[in-house]
Amino acid sequence: MKHLDEYRDAEGAQKLAAMIAEVVTRPWTIMEVCGGQTHGIVRHGVDELLPDLITLVHGPGCPVCVTPLEMIEKALVIAARPEVIFCSFGDMLRVPGNDLDLLGVKALGGDVRIVFSPLDAVKIARENPDREVVFFAVGFETTAPANAMAVHQAATAGLKNFSLLVSHVLVPPAMEAILSSPDNRVNGFLAAGHVCTVMGMAQYGPIAEKYHTPIVVTGFEPFDILHGIHRCVVQLEEGRAEVENAYARAVPDDGNALARQLLQRVFRVVDRKWRGIGEIPVSGWALTPEYEKFDAETRFGVAGMHAEESGECISGLILQGIRKPKECPAFGTRCTPEHPLGATMVSHEGACAAYHQYRRFSSAEEKS
Repeated sequence: MKHLDEYRDAEGAQKLAAMIAEVVTRPWTIMEVCGGQTHGIVRHGVDELLPDLITLVHGPGCPVCVTPLEMIEKALVIAARPEVIFCSFGDMLRVPGNDLDLLGVKALGGDVRIVFSPLDAVKIARENPDREVVFFAVGFETTAPANAMAVHQAATAGLKNFSLLVSHVLVPPAMEAILSSPDNRVNGFLAAGHVCTVMGMAQYGPIAEKYHTPIVVTGFEPFDILHGIHRCVVQLEEGRAEVENAYARAVPDDGNALARQLLQRVFRVVDRKWRGIGEIPVSGWALTPEYEKFDAETRFGVAGMHAEESGECISGLILQGIRKPKECPAFGTRCTPEHPLGATMVSHEGACAAYHQYRRFSSAEEKS
């Protein structure tokens, strides 16, 4: 398939790996931020092509995985209310809370519906004026513009029965949290291309300079990832720490100005908890005063809810690049996609799910 197969050619990938081997002289650890990149690396064996001096670790770029447990509990409480139609993308339905998940609420009679766009939830609200329709607004900067448009359309249409349960998180503060941690092992980043299609690249410059860490924006196919790794390694070997765009076919340097304008109108920056990591300052979005009447947490009185994470799941360490999925004692035994302990085993972008699907039976020492 054009524009896909050309970025998966095995011979070309080998040549890119050889280029990396030619320039690397020291051990370097590189983190891919996005869960989609993680799955690309594990599925296609990108890490297995790399020289031993290069170690890949997985970052907190899976939006399902980092949605805090207390937000899942809030969703479960709201979804169980008889007057509510709770709408969500499908990947959130099996994320475990303390006792059950959204599929469990649905099985008990809750009206939980999978939608393919937040605008579908707005349509459902129009069609059901006697019901409260709630959309679970989860994700990074990539999905935020559509959610912002949904609540903007609801406001324009005068819909009083629509609201958002907002759990948006932002990539740059998470990168800073990783780099400032005493346990940090990251020398360079592969930044997620789809985030930069919206936000551009300007936000990464201060991080690269402050922490002297190269950041290369790249895509999700094997060629994209290998190309990004090569450019990152070249910077590291030369002692540079710059922001580079290795995904220019999709990412303009300045992103999408219209989308950012809408985001600034609908959302304000707030501190946000990340599942398994804890609170990261100025790392999330909440609704602005203009749109706060559409805030489901306030509407349903769940804003003050708190929940404690399980001590057995090590997803937080995995999301920070400190541990690997197979280093978890529960991996593949007490924790499986059918019976997950944490969200990293559920989400199609989760690192544990990737290892379980593609490398569950691998006994070789793995570098990613």
